[in-house]
Formats: sequence, C-alpha cells, structure tokens
Amino acid sequence: MSGQNETKEFKAESKRLLEMMINSIYTHKEIFLRELISNASDAMDKLYFKSMSGEGESVSRTDMAITISADKDARTLVITDNGIGMTRDELENNLGTIAQSGSFAFKNENEKTEDVDIIGQFGVGFYSAFMVAKRVTVVSKAYGGDSAYKWESEGVDGYTISNAEKDSHGTIITLEIKDNTEDENYDEFLTPYKIKELIKRYSDYIRYPIKMDVEHEKLKEGTGENGVEPEYEKEIVTETLNSMIPIWKKAKSELKDEDYNQFYKEKFYDYTDPILHIHSKTEGTATYSALLYIPSQAPYDYYSKSFEKGLQLYSSGVMIMEKCGDLLPDYFSFVKGLVDSEDLSLNISREMLQHDRQLKIIAKSIEKSIKNELKKLQKNDREKYEKFFETFGTQIKYGIYESYGMNKAELQDLLMFKTSNGGMTTLEEYVSRMKEEQKYIYFASGSSVTRIESLPQTEQVRDKGYEILYLTDHVDEFCLQMMHDFDGKEYKSVSADDLGLETEAEKEEIKKEQESSQPLFDFMTEKLGGKVKAVKLSQRLKNHPVCITSEGNLSVEMEKVLSAMPNGEGAKAEKVLEINPNHAIYDKLKSLYESDKDKAADYTDILYSQALLIEGMPIENPVEFSNKICEIMAE
Repeated sequence: MSGQNETKEFKAESKRLLEMMINSIYTHKEIFLRELISNASDAMDKLYFKSMSGEGESVSRTDMAITISADKDARTLVITDNGIGMTRDELENNLGTIAQSGSFAFKNENEKTEDVDIIGQFGVGFYSAFMVAKRVTVVSKAYGGDSAYKWESEGVDGYTISNAEKDSHGTIITLEIKDNTEDENYDEFLTPYKIKELIKRYSDYIRYPIKMDVEHEKLKEGTGENGVEPEYEKEIVTETLNSMIPIWKKAKSELKDEDYNQFYKEKFYDYTDPILHIHSKTEGTATYSALLYIPSQAPYDYYSKSFEKGLQLYSSGVMIMEKCGDLLPDYFSFVKGLVDSEDLSLNISREMLQHDRQLKIIAKSIEKSIKNELKKLQKNDREKYEKFFETFGTQIKYGIYESYGMNKAELQDLLMFKTSNGGMTTLEEYVSRMKEEQKYIYFASGSSVTRIESLPQTEQVRDKGYEILYLTDHVDEFCLQMMHDFDGKEYKSVSADDLGLETEAEKEEIKKEQESSQPLFDFMTEKLGGKVKAVKLSQRLKNHPVCITSEGNLSVEMEKVLSAMPNGEGAKAEKVLEINPNHAIYDKLKSLYESDKDKAADYTDILYSQALLIEGMPIENPVEFSNKICEIMAE
C-alpha cells in the first residue's frame, strides 16, 4: 500500500448514506460533539480493556482524558484523546465505510468485554461531524504502533490517507467549521459557552474527564484596593467540563425530566421520549441503583424471535453485562434501562449470574417497582397509561396466560379493556360499577368494537343494563379464562350457556317450549351433520333470529384464534345454534317441519351460515348458501 496522499472514494452506498445522514438522520446539528466524545470514550475503554487482558503495559484510567480546543480565527474545533488509536487499516475500515463501526466489531470480537462501555455501535456517529464541518482531519497512532496516519475528507467526494507525525498513541480530530449562512450560525460551535453547554447536556456522565482551556478575566495583582483603580488581565484555566458521575448515581433533585429523557435517547438509541422513567436507589438485602424506562413505542423487532430482553448490568459503575435477561420477567420485557450494584463482582460470569442470590433479590425488587410505578401512572395520568397499555398491554396479558394464571395477582390490576360504556376500563373500575344484582363480569369477543356491538349475543345483557368488556385482542379470552375471576366475580362470556339473567319462571317457560319443539331441534341438529352439538331455543336473543354459542372451555372466538395458528386446525368449539323463540323465523321453522322437511333443512343450513357470518367465521359453501337464498327469494 502506498504511503502518501492516497485519495479514495467512498463506496456508492456509503456516499448515499452519508448524504442522507448529514441531511436527515440528526435533527439537531449539535449532536456531533456528543458522537465524537463518545467515540473518544470508546477508544479509551478499548485501551483499558487491552491492558487488562495482558496485552501491552498496564494503563490507568486516571491518566486518560479527552481534550477540546477551539480557535475562532482559524475556525477549527479539535477533539483529542489518548485512547487506543487506529492503524492505517483501521482508519481505512472504520472511516472509509459508512456504518462500519469499529466499536461494534470490537464488541463482537471480544464477547467478554462486559466491563467496557462501548457507546458507538452504529458506525454513523463520526460522520455527524460533516453537519458542521467543511473538512475533517483525523490523525491517529495505534497503541503499540510505530507510525501515525492522517485521514482527511471534505464529505461525500471521498477521503485521503497519508503518513503523519504523532508522539503518542491516541487520536486527534480537527473540524474546520463551516461559514455562517442566513439560516445557520456555525460560530456558536467555536464558543466555550456553547461547548460547555453541549457537554453538560449530552456527555456529563462520560467516565473520563473532558478538559478545555477556558479564558477568564481576573483582577490584576495590586489593583482594586487602597485607592488603586482595578485592572483586569486574562488568564487561561483548564476546566473539566463533565461531572463524570453517571446519571443514575445523581440525586433525583439534581435532575429534570429532560435529563432523564436525553440520557434514554442517547443510551438506548431511541428518537422519542419514553412514557415513564423509574429512578430508584435501594439499600438493605440488596444495594443497587436502577434507572428504568418504559418506551413510548415498541422496538421494531419486539414481537419477533430476535428480540432480546434485559437490562444493562453494572458493578460500581462498570458494565458487566449488556443485556441481563434475568433482571426482567417476560411480561415486563419492554422495559429498558440499567442496574448498578456494589454487591456484584466485576468478574462474575453469565453462568454464575443465573444462580446469584443477590441478582434474584434485585430482580424481584425491580419487578415490584415497575408494577408500582405503572399503577401510579394509571391513577395519575390516565391518558399516558392508556397509551402505554395500547402499546404493551398484550405482553402483560400473555404474562397471565402463559403462567396459567400464576401471575394473576401481580398483573390483573394493570389490565385494561374496551367497554360498552365507552373508552377503557380497569377490572377494579368495572366491578365498582356493577349493579347490586349482577352476578358476573360479562365480556364479548370479536375482531373490533364495531363487530362486537353488532353481535346478537349481547342483546340480553345490554337489555339488563349490564356493562360488557369488549375483548379485541387474540389473547384476551385466554387470559380471562386463566384468571377465572376478579375480586370474587367470575368472568362470563355473553355466548356462554347460562348468563344468570333469567328468573326461575322464565327458565321454566323456555324449558317447556324447548321440550315441545325438541323433535324439530333434533332434526336440525341431524341435518347440520355434526357442525353443532345442539340446536335450542335462546334466552339471550331479543331481535336477531339466530346466533352461535358454545359449550365447554373453548369458545367460538378461541377456535378462530387457534385455527389461524400453525397446526391449529383441530381446535373446535362445541357450537350450539340458538333460535329466537320470539322471532317469526321460529314459527316458520315449526311450520316447515310439519309440511316440508326438505325446505326446513334448507332453512336450517341458511340460518347456520347466517350465524357463522355474524360471528365473523367463514362458511363452507358460499355458492350453495347464495343459491338457497335466491331460491327462497324467488318463491
């Protein structure tokens, strides 16, 4: 490879990505400083890890620092670190290809680097410099290397790599700041005030000192006293701009919502503020600090097999695991955040963690904390809680279903359902509104509120003035079945056998009518050829002629859900076709049974198909159904 001023072009896809990144990925140009400082922190973490691994001389973190200098006249901003540095090949690979992240590759190659906090794992952060700089120059010397190299670029047109001079390992990045335009003031990125503000906002918790020489005015010695006119002289003071205290170790009183939100977006690569943050410090059987977040939207891969739950795990401020799944139950897998405990060893392995008693105590405490904070949100900010539940409520329901109801006590208070009263309700709220004589918590299942409201099975419950939970998620009915009851009130589907709504006199009357027409119902059952378990008179219908209900634990709606799954075709509900005794169709059926059994059989098929369509279920032979309707219409 030749040594001097070798000009290279970015790859076509890299050039396009660079253009897009500069113009659209980062809404705020000021983010560039955060990215470059994070890269510098990574470089020093890598050096520290390398020295701990026995490669090269021992390195102390106290000797590491990031230095910033700004020159208004030359319009340059320089960021310097004494980290691991880069070889020529690393400059080529890391800076010559967009999204080729050196930090990410380092992380993959060194799986046991849990104590190294690698920030820049996406490989585009460095290029944010081009949002404010017309030229970027990188001079770097690798730790243990003999030569230094310079990488220069003015953006999408390409870059050059050449030999350079540098005494010690580390990297120097020089940005030649753009000239001001009518719309943009680039001068501010050369002022100490703005630089200090950005570091405080974005990089205050970086563990290495970020230093800058700042000019101050001080009273000249011998002036300002004893009648001597005060005179001032300039003094250069090296200031450390960041606290180096992790945000989770700061007192809550020092932090605002903006601080928590900014840390979340930076740390967990989200562009939206979280719904909720939970900052807790616990001492006792387990001593730890936790900073947890409920995202406002689910990650793109949340419901895929590739999603990995877990919290970052720290020991005294040093990361020992990127994602510790044992800290979160599956039903709270949407929670992001970190836990820092002094009780855990830096050298602890993943296998040891799984059996670590302290970790189990911490996990139980975190679970309780998450539930309590969600309950508070539900009580104090209903709109925000409903937004949360719309996004992650399904996961909580699965938590009850998959545990066969064992997690009922922990999670049932968090559940919300749409309701016939309008809006959303908790189970506690529903029970508080139940009428004195109401025996059950009634629910109806369907693909949407509109479809549920049109179900004939809801008529009798509505007529009594009882509220109905609308179950529109596939898991809803399975979840309620596992819970069985809430506060002693059993759940009852509007399609269930006995809704507990009839008086004894009404039951006796319908029983007599059923017995008198039993030959008709046996005939209809036989003609449907095993499609239904029985045909009987309905006590729930008011206006509709027919409906489908079910007996046993598997409802019609549950059959639909299971049938849509692989190998779920065998799941069949024990269907019952119910006939409205107060509808004209009942008298017609009785008449046809006596006078024209073939026509009675056709009516039976039509009514069964109608009932299926009302339920949102497919009919076996749409053409036959249509032809029979037309034949009747033509009579």
